[in-house]
Amino acid sequence: MKNKVAIVTDSNSGITQSQANELGIFVLPMPFYINEELFYEDITLSQKEFYEKLAEDANISTSQPTPVDVMELWEKLLLEAEEIVHIPMSSGLSNSCETAMVLAREYPGRVHVVDNQRISVTQRQSVLDAIALAKAGKNGAEIKEVLEKEKQESSIYITLETLKYLKKGGRITPAAAALGTVLNLKPVLQIQGDKLDAFSKARGKKKAKSIMVQAMREDLEGRFQEYVKQGRMALQAAYTGNEEEAMEWKKELQEQFPGYEIYMAPLSLSVSCHIGPGALAVAATKIADTE
Repeated sequence: MKNKVAIVTDSNSGITQSQANELGIFVLPMPFYINEELFYEDITLSQKEFYEKLAEDANISTSQPTPVDVMELWEKLLLEAEEIVHIPMSSGLSNSCETAMVLAREYPGRVHVVDNQRISVTQRQSVLDAIALAKAGKNGAEIKEVLEKEKQESSIYITLETLKYLKKGGRITPAAAALGTVLNLKPVLQIQGDKLDAFSKARGKKKAKSIMVQAMREDLEGRFQEYVKQGRMALQAAYTGNEEEAMEWKKELQEQFPGYEIYMAPLSLSVSCHIGPGALAVAATKIADTE
């Protein structure tokens, strides 16, 4: 019997190849160029190797899966499945979503590309939602509709250890980076929808963490209040390369939000190369209703 809906995402979801096997889904690895050499996340490049290269000030640039790689995977899956739901990273942060949408026109009614502005742990939640919706008997078009309808129902706050990478990427001026470093300023950034924006800044990481906890509390008690009552909010944490500190952070969040089972994962490498090592994040995402 044909499996009705195959679910595809990319490695920006933080889902590893082995986790993908367990979940019964497919993950396109994100390509990277490091000193002009091509690597694939979680295939030929581990988290550890990536941070070693970053520490060496290697020349790292992100890319997107090639149209050939995307279509080859789709073709293979469509031999078994009737439809594909493809969940790439946020269209606001990469062109890979737009590329997939153009390619999907070659497969009318069979490939559904979801543009729901997610990244990292929130993108992973969309994948889990898609799996649950497919199990509940929804078809590809219905799954896409549910996920896109709820695209604003997530929130991420991130604090950084260093301003070096924001400066490198031209997101802040060298003067602002120098001043921030002298004053030990830790920016708190937010992702609401498709943009990475400044939210606040703090003297030191401890203060930055308390700003993030407060912001998340306000989201859960404010805009997500109804979903919290329904038990439909997932709370997540993420980090870049600093696992020990991240475990401590998860423990702090668990104390602050005792009613939640907090899922924590490393941030995907294409985010890490823009913000550098030592970052911590907290996120909340609405769990889709499968009714």
